[in-house]
Amino acid sequence: VQLQASGGGLVQAGGSLRLSCKASGSISSSNVMGWYRQAPGKEREFVATIGSSISYTGSVEGRFTISRDIRKNTVYLQMNNLKPEDTALYYCAARRSFAVSTTSTDYMYWGQGTLVTVSS
Repeated sequence: VQLQASGGGLVQAGGSLRLSCKASGSISSSNVMGWYRQAPGKEREFVATIGSSISYTGSVEGRFTISRDIRKNTVYLQMNNLKPEDTALYYCAARRSFAVSTTSTDYMYWGQGTLVTVSS
């Protein structure tokens, strides 16, 4: 199983980025997929998940949108109105379930991170 995350970059506050995570191997984007992030000096935190339902952490609600294209086996994270506090390494993750989870230990597959830097 491989998860390939991409789309990070440097953006000014108020700008937008779209992250992509392509799944390959014996996992598909129809399983539960999630996005997590880890800022410098902080623990990894849940951002969003999509499965039989969708869930977001409160700080991104209304600004971020998670979606998926099952034909492309890809999950996306559209991030609008970015803030400096969104700066982090963003990871995608997958679990063999259709029930969403916000708990990182429920995800058994992780991609490499993609760096998002938001300047003020």
